Amino acid sequence: MTAYLLERAWVDGAVRDTVRVEIADGRFASVEVDSDRTATPVRGLTLPGLANAHSHAFHRALRGRTQQERGSFWTWRTRMYAVAERLEPDSYFALARATYREMVATGYTSVAEFHYVHHRPDGTPYAPPDDMESALRHAAAEAGIRMSLMDACYLSSGFGKPPEGIQVRFSDGDAAAWARRAGSGPAAIHSVRAVPRDQLHVFRGRAPLHVHLSEQRAENEACLEAYGVTPTRLLHDESLLGPGTTVVHATHLTDDDIELLGTSRTSVCITPTTERDLADGIGPARRLLDAGCSLSIGSDSQAVVDPFEELRGLEMDERLATERRGHWTAAELLDVGTNHAAIGIDGAGRIEVGGLADLVTLDTASPRTAGTGADEQTAVFAATAQDVRQVVAGGRVVYTRDDDEEIGRELDSAIGRLWA
Repeated sequence: MTAYLLERAWVDGAVRDTVRVEIADGRFASVEVDSDRTATPVRGLTLPGLANAHSHAFHRALRGRTQQERGSFWTWRTRMYAVAERLEPDSYFALARATYREMVATGYTSVAEFHYVHHRPDGTPYAPPDDMESALRHAAAEAGIRMSLMDACYLSSGFGKPPEGIQVRFSDGDAAAWARRAGSGPAAIHSVRAVPRDQLHVFRGRAPLHVHLSEQRAENEACLEAYGVTPTRLLHDESLLGPGTTVVHATHLTDDDIELLGTSRTSVCITPTTERDLADGIGPARRLLDAGCSLSIGSDSQAVVDPFEELRGLEMDERLATERRGHWTAAELLDVGTNHAAIGIDGAGRIEVGGLADLVTLDTASPRTAGTGADEQTAVFAATAQDVRQVVAGGRVVYTRDDDEEIGRELDSAIGRLWA
């Protein structure tokens, strides 16, 4: 049994003082507010663990290397494919472990890894065929982050066209072959452009199921040309929307799309720092929430790994789009940031008896947070990843500030190896 006395903590939707928690077998055994009992003191503001609902770990190798030219998502993708071509199981393990350690250092205690680099560069399977998936699982375990591996099906370069170039290492040939390799765990459809309509039925009943959706206008236009409907309507007509499905991005939606996603209670993952980095646009996040969707955030391309910046981005992007302030409360944004249900992890994201014992403690006296109130406003509208002092995941301390230098060296080594 481990016990902590938290100076301030987010419990039951509010910041409480002197919260004493006891942890046994990785879960909260007791939670006492305004406690007068002693325990190991933890100074600062403590939050439940945050959920990264959308990650491509290998994209971390692109940070700082894709800003030299103008362009769009599609020109960025060319650079991304250059990294995908270099990956092998051992180099992917090293890069993913370092990337996951960076995530932990920012307050993420769970991650959904949207994984589609399955095979050798020429498209032939590894032996065993799950070498790349195993590399990711071992990397997450060593980094101390809980992972849902969203095994993605990727069959086409676009609406039935065969895979091109490096895309051959993403493809299993058809959805049935993908299902045999992937098994019955969490699943992903890369996008409606990458999985033909006549194979989408394979994914009915899969949960959790993640899908890239309407990230660019070009995808919508091509889907309309190929099938006569938007990507959202296509997923609806194929019985693939619902609470077990998370659509990622959802940037360019019609009113009908928003209604379909909301009435079906589909989950939506927004990735503000990636969407701005790739010039994708600003999605209708508030409208989606009001329509009935649950929301989550993700680091996606790893251009930035900072859950507080993602959450702040939801509000700030709405301000830019509408020229009005105050679309989200801090409490609503914390609910978005701690949404582990979107990645199929139950019992996380709340400091409550029986829940997974994840704790993220922020420094409330840093140059960014000092004088801001040490409350939920501090967490969402003042703090950054630099203010994370300690992270506990499943009752185990997985990060303190003393780890920063080592994580930096590990990232430098893993990324340098890929670009050498």
